[in-house]
Amino acid sequence: MEIRTQKPRKFKQVDVFSAKPLKGNPLAVILDGEGLTDAEMSSIARWTNLSETAFVLKPVDPAADYRVRIFTTDKELPFAGHPTLGTAHALLEAGLKPKRPGFLLQECGVGLVRVKLQGDDGLAFAAPPVTLQPISDEQQALLKKALPGGTILPGDVPTIADMGVSWLMVRMADAQSCLDIAADLAAIELLQSVLNVNGVAVYGLHEANGPADYEVRAFMVEHHTLVEDPVTGSANACLARILKSAGFPDGGNTAVKYLARQGTALERDGRISVRFVDDEVWIGGEVRTLINGTLRL
Repeated sequence: MEIRTQKPRKFKQVDVFSAKPLKGNPLAVILDGEGLTDAEMSSIARWTNLSETAFVLKPVDPAADYRVRIFTTDKELPFAGHPTLGTAHALLEAGLKPKRPGFLLQECGVGLVRVKLQGDDGLAFAAPPVTLQPISDEQQALLKKALPGGTILPGDVPTIADMGVSWLMVRMADAQSCLDIAADLAAIELLQSVLNVNGVAVYGLHEANGPADYEVRAFMVEHHTLVEDPVTGSANACLARILKSAGFPDGGNTAVKYLARQGTALERDGRISVRFVDDEVWIGGEVRTLINGTLRL
């Protein structure tokens, strides 16, 4: 499509869920999305060619600090984790003053999402509510074809977790079993279609004193191409909800907080901190701005 000639718009590209530049998940943030049509936002997202591009708008709800719309290269998402933290970071850096001390309130497709300012520990979002649905035996047979090289934890039933973005969450035998997976494109694509999920996320427990408590990977098929997401806020939020609903099966301190690592197979170093406070689940990480500029259309 042809984009209308418009005013320059402030643009940031940030790296989310890593303290090390180039080791997290990149996000493009258009700090002034007012006046852009849906088609124009889609065109910009296809051009940035990142997993997501965020467009900041004036909030509709007077309680919100801002509104965000999140686009992949082929669709709009009602919610996603790394765009939530990345957009909040970009706005704070650009001078946004929160309406309430220590928090931002983001308006998006799933409603209002709180983002906590944690100082040197980065930012954290309150995970939205989730619905959980175990899959059938027949669907589990298909899943095994999708994850060659890895071993699903015996007795564990993979579960669809939906919080606006939906993931098929699969517990592997251990962290190394996650890293051993050579995902099958055709089987992942069929699972996405049959189960109506955004992708398949796997996780496994590290040994004591490992680099993190859990190893996480997330696979999806986009435009008939297998994609592994470097670091996935929504999948980690779904994992936290699953562990909580299961009564924290790994014991220890995981009922209070834990650390997940993601992106290892892609030579990234994503670190996701998870904290449980009363009935709330907080998904946190560090964000770095790598590009400051102007989008000229």
